Amino acid sequence: MCGVSQACRAVPRLLTRGFIKRRCRSFLCSFPGFGPVSPPRTAFAMAGLNVSIAFFFLVVGVCQALRRLSKRLLSPGVYGCLARELAGSLQLCTSCLELRMLVEIGPWGGGFGPDVVLTLLFLLFAVHGASFDGASANPTVSLQEFLLLESNLAATAAKLLAQGAGTGLGWAVTKLYWSWELTHFHLIQNLIASECSSSIHTSLHHAAFVEGTCSFLFHLVLLKLRQSHPMYRVPALAATVTFLTYTAGPFTGAFFNPALSTAATFCCSGSSFWDYVQVYWLGPLAAHRRDPCSCFRDARCPPAVPRQHPTTFPEKPPLQPEEQIQDTQGKGGGSHGGL
Repeated sequence: MCGVSQACRAVPRLLTRGFIKRRCRSFLCSFPGFGPVSPPRTAFAMAGLNVSIAFFFLVVGVCQALRRLSKRLLSPGVYGCLARELAGSLQLCTSCLELRMLVEIGPWGGGFGPDVVLTLLFLLFAVHGASFDGASANPTVSLQEFLLLESNLAATAAKLLAQGAGTGLGWAVTKLYWSWELTHFHLIQNLIASECSSSIHTSLHHAAFVEGTCSFLFHLVLLKLRQSHPMYRVPALAATVTFLTYTAGPFTGAFFNPALSTAATFCCSGSSFWDYVQVYWLGPLAAHRRDPCSCFRDARCPPAVPRQHPTTFPEKPPLQPEEQIQDTQGKGGGSHGGL
């Protein structure tokens, strides 16, 4: 979900221009080598990581409070189509943008490897799966529910609108949070924000194939585990997202979520708008052209009903002359017996 970009290429140019050094003079925790007394590098990494983890908890808490409040005030239909999807998209977008920042800056700015980021990714999606209250926060999942006749057109359109609004709000909140520069990670992120590059690091057709394959595999697992107990479904989906991100992240960022990819990478240079649309929108949507029930038959998918042919009865053979006489006498005797 959270991709890796080449934004760190801008850091040498920023260092030579003296941007970081000038900005760090007014920063409480200056970088090692810039100040008179520099703390160890590990202290900076742990401090920045702790602030990011606190931000994750704060976002989950605020979105959970929003869900509970809207569940009390709104009708079940409005809550399920609008408020729940809005809160889920807001939570997913803010968490993933912060995690993507750690992926880009953490290895060389904090000294921690991909194992830390993948562990955070697994834990975050486990928390998302337990707290989303049935929200998908993914336009492709909403379209899949519409194709499976689990949601009508009006409800699907409302969910897509709420997901777009929640993702846009999450992007704005994260930008505001970064502007406070609470850690040196955020300071560097603000400096290199204009230098970010595309998350597509392969050919266009291969990138669309990777995004489509990730989306297809994710939805197959989602269909298979939909009726399972949350104790098994939540970690299984989190492990699937972590594996797909680790495998496909170096190629496209492994978003397989059109709304999330729009907020995360569409504003970066290196690829045109139509390239992004083909990879991050059309790629996941093309994966749903095939009926997902044909691969893993879910309990909620309608089973195939065999065609029933009308039942034909054998024709009664014609009566012989003797049988006709006996039948006539029997009917006459029966009528007389009734009298």
